Amino acid sequence: MTTTATEPTTGAPFGHPALFYRDDQEYLAGTVPFVREGLAASEPVAVAAPAARLELITAALGPAAEGVHLVDMTLAGRNPGRIIPSVLRAFADARPGVRVRIIGEPIWPGRTAVEYPACLQHEALINEAFSGREVTILCPYDARSLPRDVLADAHATHPVLIAAGRERPSETYDPDKVLARCNEPLSPLPGAATFRYDAKTLPAARDFALAQARKRGMSAVRLQDLALVVAELTTNSVVHAGGTGTLRLWAEDEQIVCQVQDVGRLADPLAGRRPAHPGQIGGRGLLLVHYLSDLVRLHTDDAGTTIRSYVSRA
Repeated sequence: MTTTATEPTTGAPFGHPALFYRDDQEYLAGTVPFVREGLAASEPVAVAAPAARLELITAALGPAAEGVHLVDMTLAGRNPGRIIPSVLRAFADARPGVRVRIIGEPIWPGRTAVEYPACLQHEALINEAFSGREVTILCPYDARSLPRDVLADAHATHPVLIAAGRERPSETYDPDKVLARCNEPLSPLPGAATFRYDAKTLPAARDFALAQARKRGMSAVRLQDLALVVAELTTNSVVHAGGTGTLRLWAEDEQIVCQVQDVGRLADPLAGRRPAHPGQIGGRGLLLVHYLSDLVRLHTDDAGTTIRSYVSRA
């Protein structure tokens, strides 16, 4: 049985439908009623999308747009790893006790091949991050411009699909399989600058990374961010992952890539994606890395964990 896109997607507390649109008209037909229904029900509503999409929605809503929390996803979600803590959870957690509605569009034409696995991983993790919560997150996909494999992945990460005003369950929904696929090995660039560290050489590891990044043209402001990223990742290795690790650094396009590898295994797929609780002691390292980086990639298995941070030079 199919339903219109504006009806409730499921009776469960959490809903995560994918909306496939081919033009502005279909985009508005799938998003504006979703927003208006939330406002009519006194549900807090947020829209996190690229700026051009925000303009479309706000123009269609008119004065009602004043009641909607708007987020430019190209800025807030540049690193997909910080969307759950800084956009989705930040909005939902600030409004406890009521159902919230969020439009989240983390994948748009122009996302690079390097970014895409992190985007896909984010979409799969939403299901675990919000399981059982009173939240509906509608994720639009540009079916006209995005590659077919990206659209196929949307079927695997969303339990409900909406297209042309009709809703149906996904026959290929399998976020765990997607997460396993995203956990791909990360090989460093040949010739990357390399430093082996332990507890005694943590300051030297940071100084090494900064010197290498400075040599490759990183600005003073971003050097400060990189220093924190390196400090957090290398300290985690020493404290939680066998006491030693290998730091590698290289330049890639307009970014400096910092990679840390150790023998620890990261068992929690949402590590670094949960907001820190007030008064929480520790446990913020990987979260901080996500906030400071333009992109984070991670691979973990029984042999160890590799975390790669991309930080823009300027």
